Amino acid sequence: MKPGANNERVFRMPFASVYPHYVAKVEKKGRTKAELHAVIRWLTGYDEQGLQSVIADKTDFRTFFAQAPRMNPNASKITGVICGYRVEEIEDPLMQKLRYLDKLVDEVGKRRAIEKMLG
Repeated sequence: MKPGANNERVFRMPFASVYPHYVAKVEKKGRTKAELHAVIRWLTGYDEQGLQSVIADKTDFRTFFAQAPRMNPNASKITGVICGYRVEEIEDPLMQKLRYLDKLVDEVGKRRAIEKMLG
């Protein structure tokens, strides 16, 4: 989002409302839901049960990241452009986490090897 834009609307969006778009994006590129879950797990520490709970409870993005079992300390190594902004330069910590996730989903869709991507 542009600096000064109201990010709060995005932060209040349920993860469950965006999740099907993540699934569709990776499946359209010949990847699997399991590969998507692998990058979500790597970034946030959510296991399968936790992820399903977040989806079922319609947990918003603010809570999704606030209650993440373990944000990966290597997340800051994610770089590149997403939505026209360099993820490493996003100042709002919550928006940066959200864009880290978007970037990982994009990379899965680009068929990058999960093992190579996640180190």
